[in-house]
Amino acid sequence: MKLMDGFDSNYRYILVAARRARQLQSGAPPVIDTHSRKPCRIAQDEIKAGKVKWMIPEIVKSPTEAASVILDKALGQE
Repeated sequence: MKLMDGFDSNYRYILVAARRARQLQSGAPPVIDTHSRKPCRIAQDEIKAGKVKWMIPEIVKSPTEAASVILDKALGQE
């Protein structure tokens, strides 16, 4: 599988997309207009559109925890 632009691994892409999909399922509004109603597809479309920002913090305890913290900060849900 080809790497998504801006990601260092497919695993990190999946973590970011899954975390964003969980946020959408919990009631977060989509940040793009989309025809899809599925949270996973909306999250992928948001990432592809460049609307979901993420970064690797200096101290990382686990990839899952890092993705969660980064997405919360990027979406203003601290």
